[in-house]
Amino acid sequence: MSDPISMLTRPALKLTHRGASLILAAAVHAAEAMKVPQCIAIVDEGCNLLAFIRMDGSRVLSIESATRKAMTAATTGQPTGNISPDKALLLAEATSGRMTNLLGGVPLIVDGHIVGGIGVGSGTGEQDLEIAQAAVDVFQNMIKEGQIA
Repeated sequence: MSDPISMLTRPALKLTHRGASLILAAAVHAAEAMKVPQCIAIVDEGCNLLAFIRMDGSRVLSIESATRKAMTAATTGQPTGNISPDKALLLAEATSGRMTNLLGGVPLIVDGHIVGGIGVGSGTGEQDLEIAQAAVDVFQNMIKEGQIA
């Protein structure tokens, strides 16, 4: 007879506040190195905001776009900016009003599971994406090497 708990639930990886903070710090470091102040949002797999910063000099209106980029990346499991505009994405965007296909959102994936997303906004789309990807690379390297700063 199978365990009733395992039949009714499934284990899940969750991004912690500490993980979100480390990703945020990596993104801030990348933005400072590029000299491009940014709004940076980190969300969990359910699109709940875990960490956010609006760097001095970044655009106020980028607060919302950075958050939407993170949410879109977490929801779709794909970097934003090049998501094909299929019917599912268009429907989700139309119904929720919380998704975007602007460059700068990257999913956070661990062992094949989406644990969240990062969204960066206030530079050019290419700068936003470069900073988001740099932070994700640091996150992936920390996991791979088993090192937490």
